[in-house]
Amino acid sequence: MNDCLIFSGSANTALSASIAGYLEKDLGKMGRNRFSDGEISIAIEENVRGKDVFVVQSTSPPVNENLMELLIMIDAFRRASAERITAVIPYFGYARQDRKDKPRVPITAKLVANLLTASGVNRVITMDLHAPQIQGFFDIPVDHLFAAPVTTAYFQNKGISDLVVVAPDVGSVKMARAFAKKMRADLAIVDKRRDGPDEVEVVNLIGNVRNKTAILVDDLISTGGTIVEAVDVLKKNGAIAVYASCTHGVLCGDAIAKIKNAPLEELIITDTIPLPPEKKLPVIKVLSVAEMLGEAIKRIHLSSSVSSLFI
Repeated sequence: MNDCLIFSGSANTALSASIAGYLEKDLGKMGRNRFSDGEISIAIEENVRGKDVFVVQSTSPPVNENLMELLIMIDAFRRASAERITAVIPYFGYARQDRKDKPRVPITAKLVANLLTASGVNRVITMDLHAPQIQGFFDIPVDHLFAAPVTTAYFQNKGISDLVVVAPDVGSVKMARAFAKKMRADLAIVDKRRDGPDEVEVVNLIGNVRNKTAILVDDLISTGGTIVEAVDVLKKNGAIAVYASCTHGVLCGDAIAKIKNAPLEELIITDTIPLPPEKKLPVIKVLSVAEMLGEAIKRIHLSSSVSSLFI
């Protein structure tokens, strides 16, 4: 692993340090400053010529700042003659805009893929894309990992009986089905209809949750509206306890207030996005995906198989 270098953007330095620790390496040295008008200035402070470089940066809030910083870092490594540049993007922002669902709107997931490729990246590692088909927007290799092995292991250790896994909306059914199969649990689906961009009206529940412990499974929680509405429906339909699990805890707007007041036993998120102190609640449990990402980096660097990490 001597020719493998790990660098961190400013979006999630704690996760980057944990990944480097798993690989028994120090983070690469890099200077980061700003011009007086706010422009980002990057300077690599060690030799990367001919090296296999991995840049860890989630495009989490502030999304545009972190995305621009990632592009600038990649350009710096390309111009410094790195042998290969891999962008490790635990949370891929703009993934929710993956198609034209109405006239005259952009497909920003494709735009971001184009920007990354144009900046000079050779490979991308990411986790639980909002839409898996976004992999096809890239003309370079994409390793799409899943946090399910980490979260299912956590729930299996709890030894919960009479368990049902619930998809909070139709879009998360595939993810919930895989989760339920791993947990050997039943599956239920919350059918909902959106009245507006940030409002959710729950319509129906498909499946039986009465006298069972429910786990809501989704890829991300943004404003918290979908999850909180789903919790209320499950409680009204007889669930004795409700847990929620998501990979990316975006938790913007009044999400924390909603979660705080919801009858949730626990909300499980991962550290793909850092959880600031002001958003920490006793009900929120953060699991780390550093080991999984570190193992993916090791296997890619050594040209060995990473397929077992996709399970």
